[in-house]
Amino acid sequence: MFITSFPPRVCGIATYSQDLIKSLMNQFDHSFSIRVCALESGDCNYSYPDEVSHVLNTSVAAEYEKLAQMIHDQKQIKIIVVQHEFGFFKDQEQAFLKFLESLSKPVFIVFHTVLPHPDESLKIKIVRIAAACESVVVMTHTSAGILANDYQLPPEKISVIAHGTHLVPHLSKRHLKSKYGLRERKVLTTFGLLSSGKSIETTLEALPAIVNRFPNVLFLILGKTHPEVKKNQGEMYRESLQHMVEKYSLQNHVLFINDFLPLPILLEYLQLTDIYLFTTNDPNQAVSGTFVYAMSCACPIISTPIPHAREVLTKDTGIIFDFRNTQQLTDGVIRLLNDNPLRRSMSTNTLEKIVSTSWENSAVAHAMLFKKMTRAKISLHYKLPAINLDHLKKMTTQTGIIQFSKINQPDLSSGYTLDDNARAMIAFCMYFNLTGNKRVIYDIQKYLGFIKRCLQPNGTFLNYMDKDHGFTGQNEAVNLDDANGRAICALGYIGSLKDLLPGALISEAETMIERSLLRIGMVHSTRAMAFTIKGLFYYTIDKKSSPHRILLTTFADRLVQMYRHESNPAWRWFEGYLTYANSLLPEAMLYAWLVTGETVYKEVARSSFDFLLSQIFNENGIEVISNKNWLHRGEVAGHFGEQPIDVACTIMTLGQFYDAFKDEDYRVKMETAFNWFFGNNRLHQIIYNPCTGGCYDGLEETHVNLNQGAESAISYLMARLTMEKYKS
Repeated sequence: MFITSFPPRVCGIATYSQDLIKSLMNQFDHSFSIRVCALESGDCNYSYPDEVSHVLNTSVAAEYEKLAQMIHDQKQIKIIVVQHEFGFFKDQEQAFLKFLESLSKPVFIVFHTVLPHPDESLKIKIVRIAAACESVVVMTHTSAGILANDYQLPPEKISVIAHGTHLVPHLSKRHLKSKYGLRERKVLTTFGLLSSGKSIETTLEALPAIVNRFPNVLFLILGKTHPEVKKNQGEMYRESLQHMVEKYSLQNHVLFINDFLPLPILLEYLQLTDIYLFTTNDPNQAVSGTFVYAMSCACPIISTPIPHAREVLTKDTGIIFDFRNTQQLTDGVIRLLNDNPLRRSMSTNTLEKIVSTSWENSAVAHAMLFKKMTRAKISLHYKLPAINLDHLKKMTTQTGIIQFSKINQPDLSSGYTLDDNARAMIAFCMYFNLTGNKRVIYDIQKYLGFIKRCLQPNGTFLNYMDKDHGFTGQNEAVNLDDANGRAICALGYIGSLKDLLPGALISEAETMIERSLLRIGMVHSTRAMAFTIKGLFYYTIDKKSSPHRILLTTFADRLVQMYRHESNPAWRWFEGYLTYANSLLPEAMLYAWLVTGETVYKEVARSSFDFLLSQIFNENGIEVISNKNWLHRGEVAGHFGEQPIDVACTIMTLGQFYDAFKDEDYRVKMETAFNWFFGNNRLHQIIYNPCTGGCYDGLEETHVNLNQGAESAISYLMARLTMEKYKS
């Protein structure tokens, strides 16, 4: 039960609660349900959405008693979440305190404002509120420190969950400026419900000097007047700002948008913004939703020194200036407008700083706290998102799929690889096999065409191609065995779908694989052999006898020999180290057993796979081998540098082993591993980006790598398609 203001009431906390609840339900609707008790003051008569089941008139003492009784009587209510702002309960402070103290169920309170240096009266109130609650949540470490030091609240009772932010697609600034008729303008923006506390006059006083240097500057003031301000003062503050615009002759440089903008439009305005200005004059404002929205849109920010700004803004992400200091604001804006590289750098750094606070990550943090408060009676089940090909389609040109991205924008300068296009072809074939959607056949043809370009007259493949379709010197500098094996794997997989895909595609794939198999027998790379076994398994799956099965058993026997040479009771593996895509090796042995029935292949498959699982699964879930330093026998595993490809490979192998042996532990581990993408990982942060359909490139020591390259996005898609078969 959330006790909070809620839309259609126009209020920052109402919007905050709606966004949080939406994210919780998007991710955990199979774990718990949420109902809302909406806070009102006086006779409001709002028309609420379905999730609002109760209303509390905060100005009537008896209403608090009724609400407490209802919570007591409704057995399905297990946790109460209170969004606290002093203004909500100012008319009935004692009734609110008695309400909290009367509840017998665990209460989780979120303080949106934390005042430092309290007088004795305020300190007693906050201490009483906290004593009635099992958990206290604030949004900044500064606020947590104030509660611990100024109010003497026990630190173990305090949790910091940052204000949530929206994931955005990061559209082209030039495109958005054109869309809104601002193509030639340098845009400064502020937004939020207008009140004198915003101190927008500070910016208006700075603008004449800024405009003198940059005549194309436009200052956007987005937002309606705060309802409480309008009720008590009318539009006095807005009108005073308009008079200042006239006084300074800024009519061509200031635009008021007097509206409570729909979220998609608001986020587009913020994405086209060159500099975001946060000029509040309240030093005790602990946190601001407008501030973090701007950060989520990668805006360079100039802000007054509220605790939130001091905590998240550094010289790499923005500029802090003193309250009402017009000259400092002027200097900061001119400095950033003069320095395009600095603004771009701040934009990237801002996004990296704020992405951990996405609503999806906020939902994970809240859900984990719910689980803790119920002593694990809540079991968290992450919801499978819809399958989304948008990002991979965006990464694909007429040539093939581009290797890397900058954030979520394809980086054509990185060129193309056989590795990625082979993976993409498998993934899109899996998608076609699942859905029958013929529109992806065109994409499959493109990826197959790229593989064909890489095939050389001698039957080997090159891997690296630049944006101008030339093969790069990297093909001479690195070993290409694994890429060749991956190509055979992809060609074998497409060959297994001959009853579904057009005959011309199948014929072309078969021609290529026959040519490549003439040379692949000479490789000794562990993974190249494993990829080839997998490809041959699919390629010969419906062939009673095939000369290629000799190659399959040759490679399988080599892997068995490697296993026997390297393994011991404490290290049941093919090599003296674990590197990348490790699960491919036991999976290849499983395929060899399925084809031949040879018991030794099955024994090695299970023994090596179970050993691998013992190294990468623990009480926290899955932690795959770090790409920063491989795990060598006798060493301790690294705990960062985890990549989506390794998690995805593990999931796919678990699926094959579950199908073969019906061991429920494999299916459970599949779900655990897949939840890694949604926050069940060491940092409790999402790796899959539901806004773009892409997947972040890795889980580092303290942060997520925000780039969404081809390898990661394809790996996630293959894992997601695998899970579709096993969803309940």
